[in-house]
Amino acid sequence: MDFFDSDSNGRFALVARFKETRLQEIRNYAVEQNITILRNRVNELGVAEPLVQRQGASRIVVELPGVQDTARAKEILGATATLEFREVDSSADLAAAASGRAPAGSEIKLDRDGRPVVLKKRVILGGASITDASSSADEYGRPQVNISLDSEGGNKMAAFSRQNIGKLMATVFAEYKDSGKRTPEGKVILDKHEEVINQATIQSALGRNFRITGIDSAAEAHNLALLLRAGALIAPISIVEERTIGPSMGQQNIDMGIKACITGMIAVMLFTLVYYRRFGLFANMALMANIVLIVGVMSMIPGATMTLPGIAGIVLTVGMAVDANVLIFERIREELKEGRNPQQAIHQAMLTHSVPSPMRTSPP
Repeated sequence: MDFFDSDSNGRFALVARFKETRLQEIRNYAVEQNITILRNRVNELGVAEPLVQRQGASRIVVELPGVQDTARAKEILGATATLEFREVDSSADLAAAASGRAPAGSEIKLDRDGRPVVLKKRVILGGASITDASSSADEYGRPQVNISLDSEGGNKMAAFSRQNIGKLMATVFAEYKDSGKRTPEGKVILDKHEEVINQATIQSALGRNFRITGIDSAAEAHNLALLLRAGALIAPISIVEERTIGPSMGQQNIDMGIKACITGMIAVMLFTLVYYRRFGLFANMALMANIVLIVGVMSMIPGATMTLPGIAGIVLTVGMAVDANVLIFERIREELKEGRNPQQAIHQAMLTHSVPSPMRTSPP
């Protein structure tokens, strides 16, 4: 960090700013952490074979194959929502709060009905202490979110609630939203929106598990629980580019890959059959059995999808199997040329190329 001083007009001013190397470290940390959190959110969406990776210095590419509700996916991935727990300043003058005046150490936030709530500025607990969250309904059928805290957060909540029994504690929903403005460099300016979603009187000391009520709908409770489980983004993000690739293009690539795989396999089997005759026939039968087993096992795995990397893996398996057969057949030919009988030649070739070399090495 660099410091600068100024004494114009007889006054002393101290200005501090981060060095560029430190700023770059902070940016890299924010991007890497956001990638981890986005992966957690994608996993919560239940997408098969997603892709979340870094692009350049400050961009993240997210590919979600098979997603039907793209609007919800964008909302979940780009949301910066988190929760804060604060003490309600019950001593504040409500009339002054209505006019926008708050006591020192407090600030005014609005609840969902637009009414002012005076809160202490000190945050009791933030979303980083939440280890698990799930949505459910209370005994009256109203949506709620069940919260689990880590040990440190549980200790903080227990200590605060134990000392403030009978006082009000508020749950604040905080989220960054696009302000519609941009910097001179063209970057989106985000505004922080905070809303009081719940006020409750502390009846007894709270522990690591409690629940939040006052949520409008079950869908909102579900989304909030998802975001809390996945974690809050280290830095707000905005979507700079969006593209939708239709299923026809993906299916076309799959079809071309399957055709290439079948064509290559037929060519290999014909070569093996012509060149090695009877041995080639046996190798082709084993190769077909191998392919049938692979496809059969994949069809039994829930959620398994056929992708281009998967097709490439099948082609690689076929190539390795053919390669092993060719090595064995050539070794058999060499052994026969040296005068060994067919049984000895086959035994020596199989021993040489089927058993790993460490197992064939005798101790001194």
